[in-house]
Formats: sequence, C-alpha cells, structure tokens
Amino acid sequence: MSPAMENNDQNTVHVIGGGLAGSEAAWQLARRAIPVILHEMRPVRGTDAHETDRLAELVCSNSLRSDDAEASAVGLLHEEMRRCDSLIIRAADANRVPAGAALAVDRDGFSATVHETLESDPLIEIRREEIDGLPDPAWSSVIVATGPLTSPGLAEAVSDLTGEESLSFFDAIAPIVYKESIDFSKAWFQSRYDKGDGADYINCPLSPEQYDAFLDALIAAEKVEFREWEKSTPYFEGCLPIEVMAERGRRTLTFGPMKPVGLTNPHNPTVKPHAIVQLRQDNALGTLYNLVGFQTKMTYGEQRRVLRMIPGLENAEFARLGGLHRNTFLNGPRLLDGTLRLKAEPRLRFAGQITGCEGYVESAAVGLLAGRFAAADRLGQSQLPPPATTALGAILSHITGGAIAETYQPMNVNFGLFPPLPDAGAGKKRRRGRERKKAYCERALADLANWI
Repeated sequence: MSPAMENNDQNTVHVIGGGLAGSEAAWQLARRAIPVILHEMRPVRGTDAHETDRLAELVCSNSLRSDDAEASAVGLLHEEMRRCDSLIIRAADANRVPAGAALAVDRDGFSATVHETLESDPLIEIRREEIDGLPDPAWSSVIVATGPLTSPGLAEAVSDLTGEESLSFFDAIAPIVYKESIDFSKAWFQSRYDKGDGADYINCPLSPEQYDAFLDALIAAEKVEFREWEKSTPYFEGCLPIEVMAERGRRTLTFGPMKPVGLTNPHNPTVKPHAIVQLRQDNALGTLYNLVGFQTKMTYGEQRRVLRMIPGLENAEFARLGGLHRNTFLNGPRLLDGTLRLKAEPRLRFAGQITGCEGYVESAAVGLLAGRFAAADRLGQSQLPPPATTALGAILSHITGGAIAETYQPMNVNFGLFPPLPDAGAGKKRRRGRERKKAYCERALADLANWI
C-alpha cells in the first residue's frame, strides 16, 4: 500500500477481488477521483477455474451474449453500461470477435486491456494478497467482489457474521478446440439466420443416427465425482452441463444448444440436419473455437472420446477441456440493503456474482453500481439507485429485495425483472414480441438518461 493511501483511509476504498465486478468497481471509483486499493489473491492463492493472474480473466465462455439493445435485456444492459463509461464493456468492444448478434471477445486481449488500464491508473494500487477473513476494521469502505470462487476463509467469516450459511451452485466450462483440427469437408461457416457477418460460427451437422449414438455415449460417459459436501449443491439452470440436459429427454438438446434451425449445410443442402453443434471464435486470431453450450462434467478422457463423435470433430485437438466448479453467493434479498451494503456491517458492500446475479455482464454491472455508491459515500453525495425500469435498476432491485429470500437463486437479466409496460390504451393491440421488447428498451434508456 502506498503511504499516501495508507495514511488517508477516510478517502480510500478497498476492493477485494480483481474479476469483472471488482475491476469495474475500481474503475468507477477512480473516475470520481477516489483512491482505490484493489486486492487480488492470484497468484498468491490460485483457484480451480483461473489460468492466469490477470485481472478480469474470463473463465467460462468468451461471450457476453446478445448485443441487441432493442430486443434483448442483456443487450440493453450493454448499452446502459456504455453510457455509464463501463471499462468492462469498453474492453469488450475493443477486443470483439465475430459472433453474429452476440458480443464475444478475444479473452486474452480483453483481460489484458482491463489489466493494463487499471495497472496504469495512478489512483489504483493493486495488491497481490489473500483476504482470508473479514477485512481490516480500519478499512471504513470495502467492496467485496470476490466472485463465485471466494476465499474459503472470507466466505466463512461472512457466513459467521450474517448468521446464515452461504448458498452454492455448480457452474460448468465448455471445451475449446483448435480450428486447424476441424474437418471442413463436413463443417461449415454460417451464423444462425445469417446474423452478424453471416459466417460467424462453425457448424457440425448430425444425422438422426449420429445424434442417437452421440446422445447414448454422452449419457453413459464417466463423469466427475462430487465430494460428499457437494452432493446437495444444485446446478444453475442457465449453464447446465450438456449431459445433464441430455438426461432430461432425447430431444432436449435439439431444442437447446444443438438446435438445427436457421442453418443450411452447403455440403448437403437438400437434407436438413437432425442436430447441429456450433463453435464460436474464442480469440482474435481465429485459431481457437469453443463449443457453444457444451459445458460439461465429463472426465477429460471421456470428453475427448465423446466429442470426437461429432462430425467434423473426429480429429479435434483441444486447447482446453471442460470443467466444473462450485459457485458461492449470498442471499442478497435478506442480507443486502438497496445500495449493496451488508446490513450486518454497512462498511462492507458486495458486488458481482457473490450477490447472486449471474453472468459476466450482470456481474460487471453490479460492480459498476457498487463503485458509484461507494464513491458517492466518500464524496458525501447522495446517489439514488437507477430506476427499476432500467436493466441496471432491475438487477439491483432483484438482488436487494425484489426476489423472494426463501427461494433466491442466481438470475440473468431478463425483461421479467422489469416493471410491466403501461397498457397500450383502449382500442389498441397489446404489444408483443420484438415490439414489446423494444418498448422496454426505449423506456429504459430514456429513464437512464435522467438518472445519469
């Protein structure tokens, strides 16, 4: 810690965790001239999911999902964050790779941009250390943004402080293959419904017989065994392992990650594939592609065997195999106030996935809000929460009281979290589909402008 910051703690804010939420919170604070100490435990203590010690490393998919700000709740959230000068979205835009209507990034370039930006900021000091218990009582303003892989000591201390056990769920990681190992006599480039550049994904088709054989192998494959204390931990429905989806019914995958709609196989255009596996570009060079929706808990050996049954991937070489990790989150509606402070100890704010939001963008968005709330406190200013009609406000409302505490589970942003639109009026048709979503987005951006 620099002497100037250490001697001026009444101005300094401590941010614990250098993931997306912590990085965004630190950025928002520094933009308001607030000194920041950013504590990141890697590489002093590693995690089961991270591979580098860079800030804002993406450990699962490289996609921040839809970037459509007129018909998608997460696309709207992207746009709101851009208008709030989000570092995470700025870095994503700067390191974008082709992905149709989605905002996908070169994961190394993305984290390098965030890391270098924060490291070079004179108001931000990065300290490599593990905070393995409650933060120092002398730290009067702290943002805990330790994500789903919180240090066990800190998680236990927060649990003891609140008198409530942390909730947990499992999250899974999809495999990544080298493009040069894909057989393009069977695979082809095309975006679903030709969105984006029209050729942003690699597609591998399966006939009914190939699909049935793949499904049988997937279900029968050896899986990672859970430890005894993990067996009661549920999955997050938005990121289920591929084999768990397969066990729910033989056609489940053809209505999910293997749906064959919106695509035509140029190698055999007259025959509609029974199922299609899509791969999305994972780095700027275009040498790595990840299997979309193929999070898995199969053992490494079984992943190689089963995934090579997919036409076009018979000789696939894997840059990374899939995996599974346990995520920890607080019961936000019960434990946090409207500005993300811990009710039991208000000097502590929480941000990111540990609050129970789910997804890269949502995590960064809550970090953005926590940083702004903490900055306002330091400056002696009033910072009203964003309107509930905005994507930022809808997430905040959900995790700080909008959800039912007894059944609280991780949630991605969606229009179901927004206040209903006003009635269209007598004699007018109710807005539906894209028109309805566009109305949500237009209202949100108008209300956000007033809040900003």
